[in-house]
Amino acid sequence: MKVAVLGTGAGGRAHAAKLVELGHDVYVGTRDYQATLGRTEPDFMGIEPFGQWFANHPGIELGSFGEAAAAADFVINGIDGASAVRVLSGIDQQLAGKTLMDYAVPFVYNPEQAHPWPTPWGVMPALDPVDHDSLGERIQRALPQVKVVKACVTQEQETVVDPQAVARGDHTMFIAGEHDDAKAEVTALLRSYGWQDILDLGPLASSRGMEMYSHMHSAIQFALGGARFGVKVMR
Repeated sequence: MKVAVLGTGAGGRAHAAKLVELGHDVYVGTRDYQATLGRTEPDFMGIEPFGQWFANHPGIELGSFGEAAAAADFVINGIDGASAVRVLSGIDQQLAGKTLMDYAVPFVYNPEQAHPWPTPWGVMPALDPVDHDSLGERIQRALPQVKVVKACVTQEQETVVDPQAVARGDHTMFIAGEHDDAKAEVTALLRSYGWQDILDLGPLASSRGMEMYSHMHSAIQFALGGARFGVKVMR
């Protein structure tokens, strides 16, 4: 399968590397690939410059967001939540008719709040939208010709592509969306990653719960000293 991964952060890199390992043709999209390759310093999260990582991962093609989306049959969105709707709307023709697996969270960094939540790495970002709407729904409304499936929001993407790293894979992945065929595509991809327990939460409005869970996930991870963990739905 030809897969586009939009975004060059740690999450996008995790998906791209795993997809190549599984034998897919992988196209990574970025805003400005020359600028992306030209960075020489780690980002604000301490992640190595993309160019260094890219040099160590042959078989991946790098281009603009539009170029990557046009080349692919299936698209994974890891564009930051504040920019996702705008950027994706600008490449709507390249995305039309395709499944878009969206794991972005609508974080607003450095928010001005009366009661900030301090964390080990700074103030916890706010969510916008929250409760009454979701980023997943906003993307679907902006791109009606695209089949949006919200998934992989309740885990670090490094764990998404390697579920066996936690409890031998015995934890739950959640998906939501309006298109059964697209959810079947996403489920097949997650199965190939190693997921055994995939719970379909139904319509895309369930994205609200998944995105809001991000704060709870952070709180648990802080309590665990940064260790990876999973959530298991016990039936």
